[in-house]
Amino acid sequence: MTDVVDSDEATAIERRALRLLASREHTRLELRRKLARHHDEVQIGPVLDELERRRLLSDARFAENYVSQRSRRGYGPLRLSAELTDKGVDRELATRCIDDVAVDWSDLLLEVAMRKFGDEPATDRQALARRGRFLQQRGFPVSLVGRYLDRVRAF
Repeated sequence: MTDVVDSDEATAIERRALRLLASREHTRLELRRKLARHHDEVQIGPVLDELERRRLLSDARFAENYVSQRSRRGYGPLRLSAELTDKGVDRELATRCIDDVAVDWSDLLLEVAMRKFGDEPATDRQALARRGRFLQQRGFPVSLVGRYLDRVRAF
């Protein structure tokens, strides 16, 4: 590897990065990983810096879109935070995007639970535990899951 930026390589990296960004938003880390499969790691950083400068690459924009999409699909704030962190989004930025989204997590939990379990109450501990596990895996806080379970307990 060399520390000198090769303009042909930089152009190739930028072209590939723009193709990836045209299909969907990516975090800087995701893009770096994908580009590293085909290009010299040393050459990637400056290209990504330039894409960020031109606002073609933005972790904040990615996080806002991701939170919006995944919350509409029924995922809670804890799961979203973990997924964003895995994708390379700064924890503070992830928290801010989750806090800023216009979602009532309590209402979303009820909606998700209704789709999965219907409006029938849980008639035994096993059914109650199954509901709790499912909602926690979806990323809802234990406090919200507990309130829901108290409401649907029928034994």
